[in-house]
Amino acid sequence: MRAIVIKQYGGPEVLAIEQRPDPKPEAGHIVIAVKAFGLNHAEIYFRKGAWGDVAEISGIECVGVVKSDPDRRFALGQTVMALVGGMGRSINGSYAELVSVPSGNVVAVETTLPWEELAAIPESYATAWTSLLGIIVLTKDQTVAIRGATSALGQAAVNIAAHAGARVIATTRNASRTTMLEHLGASEVMLEAPELAKRIHERHPKGIDALLDIVGNTTALDSLTMLRRGGHLCLVGFLGGGGPLTLEPVFQMPSGRQFSVFASALVTGTPEFPLAEIPFQDIVDRVAAGTYKAKPAKIFPFEDIQAAHRLMESNQAGGKIVVRV
Repeated sequence: MRAIVIKQYGGPEVLAIEQRPDPKPEAGHIVIAVKAFGLNHAEIYFRKGAWGDVAEISGIECVGVVKSDPDRRFALGQTVMALVGGMGRSINGSYAELVSVPSGNVVAVETTLPWEELAAIPESYATAWTSLLGIIVLTKDQTVAIRGATSALGQAAVNIAAHAGARVIATTRNASRTTMLEHLGASEVMLEAPELAKRIHERHPKGIDALLDIVGNTTALDSLTMLRRGGHLCLVGFLGGGGPLTLEPVFQMPSGRQFSVFASALVTGTPEFPLAEIPFQDIVDRVAAGTYKAKPAKIFPFEDIQAAHRLMESNQAGGKIVVRV
C-alpha cells in the first residue's frame, strides 16, 4: 500500500509517500480501505515529535470500506468511520490506503454523502457531541460560548449546540467569519480580545451557563470568569498552543464553577467513552439534510499532504481540511 510516513520529526516537508506492507487481519481489529481522512492539529504535534515518539504513519481518523474483519462484526465493503484508538500515536494511522483499527473505534453508517464530505465528520463531531452533551450536559435554552468557533471542531460544536436549542456565543479572531458562524446557528459572535470576559458580562451580567474552550491553556482561566455559579467549562483543544497550565485554584478559580477536560484522542472509543454513546447515523443524516453544515473547507489529493499540513498549521483553513485517497 501507499502510505504517508514521517521520515523524521519536523515541518510538513518530512511527510513522504512510500510503500509499506498491507496491514494483516487480526482479531479485534478492522482493516479499512481508506477513501478519505480529515486532518487534526494533534497530527502537527505527532509530526514535530512534540509528544514523544509516535507511529511512522500518522492520522487519527478516516472513512472508508471494510476490507477485513476476522470477528465478523462488520460486513465486507460496509461503509465505516474510524477515529483515534491509538491511530497515529501508538499504532499506524490513517494516512494510508489501508489502516488497521481496533474494532471499538470503528462505526458503520449508511449514507450517500461523498467520501470527502463524510470525512469531515468523525473526530470533530464525536468530540463536540461528547463534550457538549455527554460532559457539560447542555440543555435547551442554556447559553454556551464556543471559544475557537471557526475551527472544524468549533463549527461542529456550534451546529450541535444550536440544534440542541442552546443560545450559542461563538468567538473568532476574524470578523469576516461572523456571517458563517451565524449561518451555523450562533446567536452572537464576538471577537477574541483581552476584554472578552468583560463584554460577555455586559451582555450576560450573571455569567453564562457553559463554555467549550478549543483555544486551550492560554484562555482557560479567562474562560472560567465568564461562567455563572454552577457553570461548566470544558477544555477540548489547544489551538493557542499546549504546555502546562499553572493554576492556584483558591485564588484563580471563581468559586462554584466546574472545570473539566475531554481528551478525545486518548479516550474516545474506550469502555468509558464508547462510540455507541454518539449517534453517528443521526449526525450523518443531519449533515446530508443540511441541518448540520459540515462540508470540508478544503480538499487535497493524497499527494499534496505537505501543502495540506502547511494550511492546517497556518490556522487559515476556516474549517475541516480533508485529504482524498
